[in-house]
Amino acid sequence: MARVKQIRLARGLTQEQFAECADLDPKYYQHAEAGRKPNPGLETLLKLSKGCGLTLSELFDFEREPNALSEEQAGYDKQTSTKAKTKESNSRVSKKAPKSKRPQ
Repeated sequence: MARVKQIRLARGLTQEQFAECADLDPKYYQHAEAGRKPNPGLETLLKLSKGCGLTLSELFDFEREPNALSEEQAGYDKQTSTKAKTKESNSRVSKKAPKSKRPQ
């Protein structure tokens, strides 16, 4: 998970934004990144690689530095980061309490 965190940070994404890109629950991702989910399954690993914009084999290619991977995926980052930020903004708006109606 340290590698995923390095890639996420190199791309300038928050945990919530990355979780959205990876189609994971933000709380689950936070626990996984913190090491409280030590053995992620194959489905989770595939989602993490998707969130990084990499194939599973690229995710586990420890010969390549996370910053190099980030530079190669710059176009992907802009697209997914914008998508995640838009969804995050929309969810904040929908979480606001509705205005109470005045009795007539």
